Amino acid sequence: MNKMKKIVFENGREFIGHGFGADVEMISEAVFNTSMVGYQELISDPAYFGQMVVLTYPIIGSYGITDEDFESKTPNMGGLIVGDYNDKPSNYRFTRTLSDVMNEYGLPGISGLDTRAITLMLRDEGSMKVIITDVETTKEEALNKIAAFVPCENPVSVVACKKMWHKRTPNYTYNVVAVDCGIKNSMIRAFNNVGCNVTIVPPTVTLEEIAHLEADGVFIGGGPGAPEKNENVIEIVKALWGKMPIFGVSMGHQIICLSQGAKTYKLNNAYRGGGAVRNLTTGKVELVAQNYAYAVCGESLKNTNLEVTFENVLDKSVAGVKNEANFVMTAQFNPEGGPGSQDAEYLYKDFTDMMKQFKMRGDK
Repeated sequence: MNKMKKIVFENGREFIGHGFGADVEMISEAVFNTSMVGYQELISDPAYFGQMVVLTYPIIGSYGITDEDFESKTPNMGGLIVGDYNDKPSNYRFTRTLSDVMNEYGLPGISGLDTRAITLMLRDEGSMKVIITDVETTKEEALNKIAAFVPCENPVSVVACKKMWHKRTPNYTYNVVAVDCGIKNSMIRAFNNVGCNVTIVPPTVTLEEIAHLEADGVFIGGGPGAPEKNENVIEIVKALWGKMPIFGVSMGHQIICLSQGAKTYKLNNAYRGGGAVRNLTTGKVELVAQNYAYAVCGESLKNTNLEVTFENVLDKSVAGVKNEANFVMTAQFNPEGGPGSQDAEYLYKDFTDMMKQFKMRGDK
């Protein structure tokens, strides 16, 4: 276990604990996640770029890290705040400890804290900046550093790929172009599992480049930051509207809605962890994995051609839309899980059905 550390929030509250992972000072946005499992997927999810995550589950690290379970090649979240850290994993698949991996990628962690108190504070006051630092750092010094901190303006440009790459599957049926705003490996695997080859392209992709790939559909996944910052991707969706099936998940959902004139807003308390949505087509409630800090304003959809298909059970906010005439569908949540429930993974199969219908229409 590393030396004593502390965290100081921008509201002045301090917590002292034991450091693990990288022995570095870090300033990030503090948020909380309610998942019971999945800390490896969480630290490697590009959507957590620059965020210090409070994990509400009390014991973290007990099943270690497994090399094939990463959601991206380079974890770059801000750090972890946990109750108890277990550095002796019990799992036949584990290859390294959580602390070893965090140290490798320069991610700090702190344990031995009252994560319930911290979560309640963030729930009541909203996300805020936090610094993890040496215990000797005074509160005044910490608050001055927080005040001087300038967050990244366009985190998607940091986490997204810079060059095209491919993930293929045997006996494929469709080719999907995935615009990388912070795509997770589990999203790509979900497409492979339903018979799709996936070509991952950067968010700076042009229409000409997409046309050259002869795709059957376009996918836009999740990512960090404000959705309206992704102007090129929004324009791509506008240009492809009605010309190709389009599927958006998480930030991709927001980008698609923005392209049709809807508005988004930042949530005071983001949805990170397990959740439930109501499928407005079937009336059933489905358990899903969630990770989003922005939502689509339901009122703003009235002036668009988008129909709401899912709603969040807790606050009735928009959790998915569709436009059947133009072969467009979205989900605010993560149908593939990674980590969490995979109840809604059928949506990837639904998108292959949409691509099939689009092809049949073109054959007529």
